[in-house]
Amino acid sequence: MSTRTCLIVDDSRIIRKVARRIVEAFGMEVDEAADGAEALALCTGAMPQTILLDWNMPVMDGLTFIRRLRALPGGMSPKVLFCTIETRAERIAEALSAGADDYVMKPFDGVILQSKLSGVGAV
Repeated sequence: MSTRTCLIVDDSRIIRKVARRIVEAFGMEVDEAADGAEALALCTGAMPQTILLDWNMPVMDGLTFIRRLRALPGGMSPKVLFCTIETRAERIAEALSAGADDYVMKPFDGVILQSKLSGVGAV
């Protein structure tokens, strides 16, 4: 069985570190990006199977990233979870219509993340 891959995209080094520990415990190989532009460059090199995506980041935000990701060859295949503090229903709907598979509210823990990843078939 091939190794499952996950890209964690967040401008917070602490959030990336916490998410990495959780996701690696699920047996996934992890890459990290501090913004959407860095993440898009990684995806053009090797498309991950799962992406944990922050909404508000410098350089390129999560919505812009996901719209560009979904337009790439193979860009429809990753399961994308927005990890955000956004709680307004219209903002969540906007993320889902842009191509997110689901969302998880920050702060999250391993139980919540596993549930969300299981829900989209990533673990």
